[in-house]
Amino acid sequence: MASLPSLAFAGIGLMGLPMCRRLLAAGYPLTVWNRHPEKCAALVEAGARQVASPAELCDHADLVMLCLANTEVVREVVFGPAGVASGARAGQLLVDFSSLEPTATRHMAAQLASDCAMGWLDAPVSGGVPGAEAGSLAIMVGGEATDLERVRPVLLNLGQRVTHMGAVGAGQVTKACNQMIVACNALVIAEVVALAERSGVDASRLADALSGGFADSKPLQILAPQMAASCFEPVKWHVRTLLKDLDGAVQFSREQGSATPISGLAAQLMRLHGGQGFLEKDPATLIHLYRAPATKG
Repeated sequence: MASLPSLAFAGIGLMGLPMCRRLLAAGYPLTVWNRHPEKCAALVEAGARQVASPAELCDHADLVMLCLANTEVVREVVFGPAGVASGARAGQLLVDFSSLEPTATRHMAAQLASDCAMGWLDAPVSGGVPGAEAGSLAIMVGGEATDLERVRPVLLNLGQRVTHMGAVGAGQVTKACNQMIVACNALVIAEVVALAERSGVDASRLADALSGGFADSKPLQILAPQMAASCFEPVKWHVRTLLKDLDGAVQFSREQGSATPISGLAAQLMRLHGGQGFLEKDPATLIHLYRAPATKG
């Protein structure tokens, strides 16, 4: 029986923590790093090795995985002082679960290959914290098909679906499409919950009433009950994440000469909501955009 590959993981946040827990539970040797080292404590207790810099991740791993906040953070972790690139060896592979700008991803992948012959798969995920905990994420991958087959057994511990979308950057384009749908959906759900409330309809029954119909979706089933109940804790994802991804999707669409009027409007509404103090809050708080001030909780 072949031994399992050694893994390294940078970014122990809302998504990274449950993903790492699943990799440890599957028996993979795991090395971890986070900008705030204390966030690694639970994983070290569960058997992970902790290092002090991203470069040191490469000392102990065949595959280096990232789940970070945005393009700038990924660039710093990979190419900054004591970054992954400074410790990488030819033949190692970087797997990036972050949601980034597709054009920047292509440039960084080319630079990493040129600098140290390390491959790059962009593998953004969808499914949120519940999907990360359950191992049911949808993983959309850009990069070489041979590299994907090398890591597919690892990814199947994290997701129920792993789809090769094309060359490097294609995973990020697909995630941009995903986020455009999710963000616009979330805003419309807030509109309909507010409409139901103003009309004297029990908004808490909307998700059940529409289940199985053309309007049904995972965001509807998750967000509509939360909005109706004004249940905004615990925070499972952030308004700032949707706004960042919408802005990135609109920017990339402009680069490609593709029109995105609905997503552009959604970005403006999301920015308005975030500017009212909700950037670090759950998107269920979008209901506040549409409720009368006296009903805001």
